[in-house]
Amino acid sequence: MQEVYSLAATFYPGFLLSQGLQPEVYYEAAVVIITLILLGRLLENRARGQTTEAIRKLIGLQAKTARVIRNEEEIDLPIAEVKVGDIILVRPGEKIPVDGEIISGSSTIDESMVTGEPIPVQKRAKDEVIGATINKTGSFKFKANRVGKDTMLAQIVKLVRDAQASKAPIQKIADRVTGWFVPVVIAIAILTFIIWFNLTGNIILATITTVGVLIIACPCALGLATPTSIMVGTGKGAENGILIKGADSLELAHKIQTIVLDKTGTITQGKPSVTNYITVPGTDSDREIELLNLVAAVESNSEHPLAEAIVNYAKDRGVSKPFAEVRDFEAVAGMGVKGIVGDRTIHIGTQRWMDSNGIDTKIFDSERQKWEKEAKTTSAIAVDGKIAGLIGIADPIKLSSPEAIRALRRMKIEVVMLTGDNQQTADAIAREVGISMVFAEVRPEQKAAKIKELQARRKIVAMVGDGINDAPALAQADVGIAIGTGTDVAIAASDITLISGDLRSIVTAIKLSKATMKNIRQNLFFAFVYNTAGIPIAAGILYPLFGWLLNPMIAGAAMAFSSVSVVTNALRLRNFKSQIN
Repeated sequence: MQEVYSLAATFYPGFLLSQGLQPEVYYEAAVVIITLILLGRLLENRARGQTTEAIRKLIGLQAKTARVIRNEEEIDLPIAEVKVGDIILVRPGEKIPVDGEIISGSSTIDESMVTGEPIPVQKRAKDEVIGATINKTGSFKFKANRVGKDTMLAQIVKLVRDAQASKAPIQKIADRVTGWFVPVVIAIAILTFIIWFNLTGNIILATITTVGVLIIACPCALGLATPTSIMVGTGKGAENGILIKGADSLELAHKIQTIVLDKTGTITQGKPSVTNYITVPGTDSDREIELLNLVAAVESNSEHPLAEAIVNYAKDRGVSKPFAEVRDFEAVAGMGVKGIVGDRTIHIGTQRWMDSNGIDTKIFDSERQKWEKEAKTTSAIAVDGKIAGLIGIADPIKLSSPEAIRALRRMKIEVVMLTGDNQQTADAIAREVGISMVFAEVRPEQKAAKIKELQARRKIVAMVGDGINDAPALAQADVGIAIGTGTDVAIAASDITLISGDLRSIVTAIKLSKATMKNIRQNLFFAFVYNTAGIPIAAGILYPLFGWLLNPMIAGAAMAFSSVSVVTNALRLRNFKSQIN
């Protein structure tokens, strides 16, 4: 409007003089306003560029080359040329190029850039290694299992990008406000022009106030308030080994009232081992080994961690492969397994599994109860319908679990343990880590129903798990949190993934959510209050009292400053520290 008026003053000064108006021009104001706006955009874009720093850091972690062994020769290849199945040599101090499994050698590996855990991890044959992590002490060879876009680093980058592009529910509110705000501002600007022109007949005054309203009310700051904080928050989560799939999950996390923890692999290490093995009285050592042979043959058909522990124990006791052939294998989740070896029918599993098959186990009642009080899982062994042995299995508690649970309880969050284990074992584990509410002997298909029960109490419920059988419960929960060391199915069903498997990351995720939402509210408050407070001043409300008008150049500078200040405030989230207290 000022440019139009200035052109009229330049080419038709006589007309303005005949109307009693001075033919003043405002070209410098237009130039300064545009300059200030462009400067603001420049500063804003530089600040917004810093919000994607986490992604740039992640991409920069990737190794550029890999030392691949082909035809018994070591060849340095660009990372893009590495194929699945390649054997790769890694020396001390080198980055691991892709994901894979160690086949020879051992070392300690710094995985902090991916998991957020500062302590190097000891790795040996059959352990998995993650691309972009740093080999510390030894050298080893590993087989490439995932390359290119399938590596963990590539998946992390994709998840962070998707999360940063998503919209939080609070952003939708801001969008609706902006949708109404713009037409209202235009209406106010038109009304401002009409009022001042009718009251004073001064078109210059009417023009200046109208332009000031349009400039200072620009809703750029409102539009930036939420996405910039989300971008920084999700990036900061990735730096701490916390992958947040969407902005809605980040927003909801700070509202969690109840957290349900699976036991095996979540509270515990998920690496059970056999601690006790007894057989019915009168069984000699040869028959003990024979029974272990039958048990190992049946359990080798199962993928359950307890089955793996039993098979490993059998190997340690001298049972060697190949195991005997098993017919009619059957696995009942949360109960046990059954199979026929030769002409013998073998049942292995819980007390309920034995009871359901009519097998009397009273001979082992005292041992079973004693072991379960010691937080051990028991598996009974029956041959041809008769009890033959009992196995005790312990799964050590993660060192970080009690500390994480105490921190959650200090945050006034109810902590619940959910497990398919028997009540006595579950209670023993719960006492050790400080959990008072326990759901034990819960079958996999019942876990989602337990989550629904808690949600029926009008609670925001989070579920934390790592196994395939946890996937339905993770999907049912308001916030599903998967342990990154677990199965791909569980991770896919979750909203948040903890790469390291450390439960203290749950506390970090909740605190990060609170910090991000606080930052968003600050941005929205300042952006909205700034605009609503600036409009009346720009419209000339102070002119009748003090003769003061808001210069459009100042309005342009203020508008640019508001956007920069919102982005700068969002960048404060980069100072977020993960502290458990």
